[in-house]
Amino acid sequence: MSASRAVRVVTEVAAVDRPFDYAVTDVTSQVAPGDRVRVDFNNRSVRGWVTGDVEPDRELKPLTKWLGYGPPPSLLDLLSWASGRWCSPLSRFLVSTSPKRLITVLPEPAPKAPLSSVVAAKAVARRPGVLQLAPTTDPLPLILGAYGDALARDGSLVVLVPTEAWAGRMRGRLEQRGCHVASGDGEWDRMRAGWPVVVGPRGAALAPVPRVAGAVVIDADDEAYRSEAAPTWDAVTMLRERCARDGAPLWCTSMIPSPSLLDRGAYEKDGDLVGGWPRIEVVDRRMCDPRDGALSRAALDAAHRALRGDEPVAVCVVLQRLGTGRLFACKKCGELARCATCAQGEEEVDGQLACRDRHELRANFCRSCGATNLKRVRVGVTTLARDVAAQLSQPVSEVTAGSDAQAPLARVVVGTEAVWQRVRRCGVVIFVDFDQYLLAPRESARRAAVTAVGKAGRLVGSRREARGEVVLQTRRGDDQVIAALREADFDAIVEEDSATAQLLALAPYGAMAEVTGDAAGAFVAQLPGGELTTYETPDGYVVRAKDVDTLTSALRAAPRPPGKLRIAVE
Repeated sequence: MSASRAVRVVTEVAAVDRPFDYAVTDVTSQVAPGDRVRVDFNNRSVRGWVTGDVEPDRELKPLTKWLGYGPPPSLLDLLSWASGRWCSPLSRFLVSTSPKRLITVLPEPAPKAPLSSVVAAKAVARRPGVLQLAPTTDPLPLILGAYGDALARDGSLVVLVPTEAWAGRMRGRLEQRGCHVASGDGEWDRMRAGWPVVVGPRGAALAPVPRVAGAVVIDADDEAYRSEAAPTWDAVTMLRERCARDGAPLWCTSMIPSPSLLDRGAYEKDGDLVGGWPRIEVVDRRMCDPRDGALSRAALDAAHRALRGDEPVAVCVVLQRLGTGRLFACKKCGELARCATCAQGEEEVDGQLACRDRHELRANFCRSCGATNLKRVRVGVTTLARDVAAQLSQPVSEVTAGSDAQAPLARVVVGTEAVWQRVRRCGVVIFVDFDQYLLAPRESARRAAVTAVGKAGRLVGSRREARGEVVLQTRRGDDQVIAALREADFDAIVEEDSATAQLLALAPYGAMAEVTGDAAGAFVAQLPGGELTTYETPDGYVVRAKDVDTLTSALRAAPRPPGKLRIAVE
């Protein structure tokens, strides 16, 4: 049929990553870029998104139905950029920024209410960039300062926090101070209408506001901002690009900034970093009585002190499990088995010891004292909970990601990092095996260890409050991270991480992608040489390039062979 108007549509069929043209009829005349529609696609009725108008130059199928609003037109170019940046079909990002239910009517946007004089007096104006904050420092004054700055611009203030629970609390605090806030999928229509403030976790970086007037990211190095499912997009990178396109300022906070974060603008440190960190007690298990249980005597004393307090949850015992990681320790001297090349913890491989990268296969002996009686250090959360209950003579609640979020908690909690979501306050946090952080096989292991202690500090309070403490059980009492935590001074680690990233061409000085799946070998075999470097890992392949544009251009240009394939761009 001939038509006076036609539109380009991207369907929800991710396997066909290209747009198609359809004719607009009188029934669908209201369609606009970003709207959701239904179309006839290869004799199937599928949903899609309008990405723009085109000149009809041939007979076209008509749009079947207008379904409602989708992302605003101003967001479409960003989503197209994200599709290339993370080597993903555009439809995946269009789904992420669309409502879960059909929206056909938008509300009137709430007004941007100026802060009262009392509230405005507590706001803190900071220059955009990276701000290093202690974990217990309240970020609300920074957010209020950003809100005051955004009042003079057209658009919404976007605030990112790591978790849904934190977003709910932050929303309540902002509303108490007179801000109109939208958050969550249930208020997609408010965000699409341009509500003054949007608060949320990772997904809020794709909030469907027509324009961003400013953005604040709390704990910008938190791993929660990176999607583990394909596409493995990063909310901080996405929001940085979005702010650059809208000419909006961006503030990022971090306990210990990564090299990638420091590359995002001006760097500033808060005034009182030391006082905002918790009190730290380090227990070197090499010096402890080998007959001690899961908790050393010092950790038991700290737990008993906390139990004498009035906190509903007095003790949190945290065990970070690393999947296949199985550390070995010497029964005689207590030293951990570590690779001589990369210092990662070693695991058993065909009766011998080797790190995850298999730098060296060696016999089962201690490098420190030569003893051959190494023991596995691999306690699970369930076993640990049983042992802690016996040592403290207290009922224990076990908390993991799969636990019932509504179940009541005992005064002693044992679990993974899921305890950060369930517990708001306690007397002591005990890391029963802190070496699982220090020896994790990744370049961000030291920052992850510091961040974990910082999150524990939010439960026990700061050194200024002198309320609680964090106990670190380790066999690496002389580690640089341990010394930095004692002094709450991380400048040396930040500088070394930046130098290492530059030397090894890690982000932001290089780009990397992990390619896994049954078709990974066939796919990487088609990649061009020269500007790309490819090497095999136990899980698949790693592809490196000098920058992201070079890497993603090559990955998207390579034909995809049949079979399962996952590309995770850093």
